[in-house]
Amino acid sequence: MRKSFIKQWIFTLLALGCYFTASAQELDLKKLKGIDVRSIGPAGMSGRITAIDVVHDNPQVMYVGSASGGLWKSESGGVDWKPIFDDQQILSIGAVAIQQDNPDVIWVGTGEGNPRNSSNGGYGLYKSLDGGKSWKLMGLEKTRNIHRIRIDPKNPNTVFVGAIGSPWGEHPERGVYKTTDGGKSGTKVFLLIIKPELRN
Repeated sequence: MRKSFIKQWIFTLLALGCYFTASAQELDLKKLKGIDVRSIGPAGMSGRITAIDVVHDNPQVMYVGSASGGLWKSESGGVDWKPIFDDQQILSIGAVAIQQDNPDVIWVGTGEGNPRNSSNGGYGLYKSLDGGKSWKLMGLEKTRNIHRIRIDPKNPNTVFVGAIGSPWGEHPERGVYKTTDGGKSGTKVFLLIIKPELRN
């Protein structure tokens, strides 16, 4: 990494030197022949995909969350995409889950769940009842980073949410949360055995 950075700076200095001396003497382009030009920035992180879910009965409909670029929806199997979360307070997505027996219901956990130096914090758990046209904040605003959401396939009012909190130390909001009333209330679960059908 350091060698690459030094090489880029050497190329930049050579190019600037050639530019400023071009008026005083003829430029020999053969001296630059072996140096490749490449982009060195800016390095945006929004393209990193952090979550995906697909409607099982209609796989043309899918939702994809990104590290800092919001939530996107496709109704064409991934050919065309539109952003559907841009009006919310946060664009960092950590988890997305579709209620498969009613695919208009979508849960989204904000805050990237992958601990890394460029991860972005979130602002809680959101729910849509109309396929992403509108969203309601359901709580867990202090959890910072939500990494997984699992909906009980036999009872969609039961939802589990895995939150890592701050990835860089102890965090009181870290844990697994459970609601049995569709998000109206929830409890933190410290010891939990996940049913086989809820596992990845």
